[in-house]
Amino acid sequence: MKLVSKLPHVGTTIFTTMSALAVEHGALNLGQGFPSFPVDPVWGDLVKKYIDKGLNQYAPMPGVPELRNAIAGKIKHTYHQSADPNTEITVTAGATQAIFTAINALVHPGDEVILFAPAYDCYAPAVELAGGVVKWIELTFPEYQIPWDIVKNTISEKTRMILINHPHNPTGASISKEDIIALENITRGTDIIVLSDEVYEHILFDGREHHSVWKSDELRERSIGVYSFGKTFHLTGWKMGYVVARPHLMAEFRKVHQYNVFSCNTPMQFALAEYLETPSNYEVLPHFYQEKRDLFLSKINNPSIKILPCAGTYFALLDYSAMNQNDDVAEAIRWTKEYKLTTIPCSVFYPNKTDHKVLRVCFAKDEGTLMRGAEILSEIR
Repeated sequence: MKLVSKLPHVGTTIFTTMSALAVEHGALNLGQGFPSFPVDPVWGDLVKKYIDKGLNQYAPMPGVPELRNAIAGKIKHTYHQSADPNTEITVTAGATQAIFTAINALVHPGDEVILFAPAYDCYAPAVELAGGVVKWIELTFPEYQIPWDIVKNTISEKTRMILINHPHNPTGASISKEDIIALENITRGTDIIVLSDEVYEHILFDGREHHSVWKSDELRERSIGVYSFGKTFHLTGWKMGYVVARPHLMAEFRKVHQYNVFSCNTPMQFALAEYLETPSNYEVLPHFYQEKRDLFLSKINNPSIKILPCAGTYFALLDYSAMNQNDDVAEAIRWTKEYKLTTIPCSVFYPNKTDHKVLRVCFAKDEGTLMRGAEILSEIR
């Protein structure tokens, strides 16, 4: 059988590779981004409650009304903006599915999509599968800010979409009000759609404000916001998220959503709806993760490792260039094999493998894991 791959350059992800290496060498895994601590025990009771109620069949395609209403309430509470639960909110099987669906609903063959590197690894393949053309722009190093002058010069009559991610994975950078204004100015008077990956919306530190596209009167008309319950409530295995967009965009989104997922887990949707009734369940996150960040980073005592600024998410970047000039993939493998600590090399998030000698670690871990990780990092030479 002759097969022609639609993604010929895609192989095993670095996450799979490094996690397997961690298991092989008995290493502490700070690579993959998932929490190691227990979830709120309330979750088990809530899901069981709705399973026992018999709510186990297909949910409505956009999501159960109770959850969409709760999401609308959360948007009103958090961003002081209204979202129609019937026409502007759709529940998804996680953020990756939402991003894939949005791109394939709105990007046509030959359309150009601007992506910023380093980038989460699901973006470019989704564009390629839609027949779009990726136009890469690198964030400035080491601040990882958007170079708006380059963005302006990259836009053409073929530009269909700009995808932003904030707070940013893998760098932990955030965007400012000035960035939002720049995006407004660049897209004004165009047909460009903004796809805004905001899955870490509640994980910002040091009093920073999250500048959601939904708060901008101008961007709200051309944007699709993507959010994640998995990231917010430490439930990554649930694969539950949602999108928010104006009706003209949401109508197109749902045309694709209904055929690649149709609907999402029913009892979990009811559980999420009830949990969202208490805003403190998500408002506590900045303090919760900042404590982990500060504890972990303060215990790293190694003059050869420079810790780059971390404004949000639960990732931190470690610059090892003062230690050696090994390429970052080789260095990540060395740390796993010799020191039993697994990280993720940041060059894999660039299309051309740009190597700034930086490794990513995840601090969404229990205190014992963080202390052990910091101890190992302090010993690496």
